[in-house]
Amino acid sequence: MKLLVILIFSGLITCCGGNSSHSLPSKLLLVSFDGFRADYLQNYEFPHLQNFIKEGVLVEHVKNVFITKTFPNHYSIVTGLYEESHGIVANSMYDVITKKHFSDFDDKDPFWWNEAVPIWVTNQLQENRSSAAAMWPGTDVPIHNTTPSYFMNYSSSVSFEERLNNITMWLMNSNPPVTFATLYWEEPDASGHKYGPEDKENMYRVLKEVDDLIGELVHKLKVLGLWENLNVIITSDHGMTQCSKDKLINLDLCIDRSSYTLVDLTPVAAVLPKINTTEVYNKLKVCNPHMNVYLKEDIPARFHYQHNDRIQPIILVADEGWTIVLNKSLPKLGDHGYDNSLSSMHPFLAAHGPAFHKGYKHSTINSVDIYPMMCHILGLKPHPNNGTFGHTKCLLVDQWCINLPEAIGIVIGALLVLTTLTCLIIIMQNRLSVPRPFSRLQLQEDDDDPLIE
Repeated sequence: MKLLVILIFSGLITCCGGNSSHSLPSKLLLVSFDGFRADYLQNYEFPHLQNFIKEGVLVEHVKNVFITKTFPNHYSIVTGLYEESHGIVANSMYDVITKKHFSDFDDKDPFWWNEAVPIWVTNQLQENRSSAAAMWPGTDVPIHNTTPSYFMNYSSSVSFEERLNNITMWLMNSNPPVTFATLYWEEPDASGHKYGPEDKENMYRVLKEVDDLIGELVHKLKVLGLWENLNVIITSDHGMTQCSKDKLINLDLCIDRSSYTLVDLTPVAAVLPKINTTEVYNKLKVCNPHMNVYLKEDIPARFHYQHNDRIQPIILVADEGWTIVLNKSLPKLGDHGYDNSLSSMHPFLAAHGPAFHKGYKHSTINSVDIYPMMCHILGLKPHPNNGTFGHTKCLLVDQWCINLPEAIGIVIGALLVLTTLTCLIIIMQNRLSVPRPFSRLQLQEDDDDPLIE
């Protein structure tokens, strides 16, 4: 009976399991449209993106890392690490030991990036492989003395078409071959900040332009013969939420500017006290009910945002839609950076190619899960990371994936089969053991003696 159960489950695994054998490494293109909020997919029309999804996979929500800003989340995607681990903890940073400053306008110093190893470096160091990048954050920096073989120095003035042309040229004509490439575009983030995500008219126009760019990407790959053999991931770093002039947190009403330095501003502000930390903390703590104030050691564990020297002694976290300011003006109608549990901060992920299923939808993964999945596709050994490969197995054709309802169904089905077989065996045994009617009574040898002498 045990052997029978083993054979049943072995058969199920053989039928449902994929081929896990690896041939030559696949090619992978990772694309980010900055600030592409997940529910834009439900609220606007994306004919080109929807066609891409129909032939591939969709993850409806990607839970990104805290803080939900551009540089930290792009680095988490390509390292699989929380911000406290990879060291890019904000778009603006200060290192108290070296006195160095980091910003999105001054980000070329490898010092800030060397706490982690991004996937393009790992891929670059493999034999007979190279990497390419079109303006993904960090790709124009010699991280661990390594840049992609082909990359573009960042400039927002360079068109999407030029970036795409370079990427496709490198994918087709490089030697050693480019097996990993990244492509970054600033929209819809820039327009989300300018108009706010609730400005339907302007966001409709901008998102249509983004969808047209996706159509241009797919068309280019098909014309060049790359479409069928190239794995393409389209995702983003964060979402966007609406801000309002009625939701301002004015720090100047609570504390004098001379008592602290503001390293990073709104909606997660990094505060470096110039005087006693406790005194600054106590003043900020009662500043506004729509702002949480944390000493570094008290930052909630779920943020994974505590164990790094670049995280300042006091962190301010505004409620969704609220803006931390030093005066009464509203800098942006839309913003991000808030608590990463908020659905408005989540992006999506869509993927197409030989590594992925066709027409499959998945509810959610974490952004740090993307890294081990990409390493698997490329046949790379991942560096230690915070991602879980098992969370993305259902997206991949070479992995056996089973969800909880299916698992319960299989177990129940197997138990029913086992129960039925057991009942049949018992019935057969009982039939064999029942004596036939009118059968002659068998006497023992000494029963031949007469009863009466």
